[in-house]
Amino acid sequence: MVDEIRIVRLLRATDSAVQSLRLEQSANSDRRSDPLWLPGIKYLFICAVEACIDIAQHICSTDASTVPRDNGDAIRILGNRRFIDPAIAERMRMAVGFRNVLVHEYVGVDDAIVTNRLADLGDLDAFIRQVGEWLVRTASPES
Repeated sequence: MVDEIRIVRLLRATDSAVQSLRLEQSANSDRRSDPLWLPGIKYLFICAVEACIDIAQHICSTDASTVPRDNGDAIRILGNRRFIDPAIAERMRMAVGFRNVLVHEYVGVDDAIVTNRLADLGDLDAFIRQVGEWLVRTASPES
């Protein structure tokens, strides 16, 4: 059974990180020159995507017939099962890869890629909206 309160809490955490990222989209050059600015942006992206992963893994865990191979697969499953639009699921699966690079530094992170990601937060917005809509449609009457 899906823990609706947990999903709502995670959606709020994602939205909070996205709203903070949105505030930084237009940061002036003085702000961007702050040595903590870029690490802060990276951390906000990590938090936002991690909350989406937690949502996907939680939803997948409620159906024993669908066991994701990894975090990206959990997002893909949400698209396959139409919890979210499959195109959004694919883009969010790529965001999981971006998060992995930020967390594990598999390769040198190009700071321009990070700042370019600030220009389009639409995939995160769509994920939040679509999971929220799914939750409303499936919410139990006693919640």
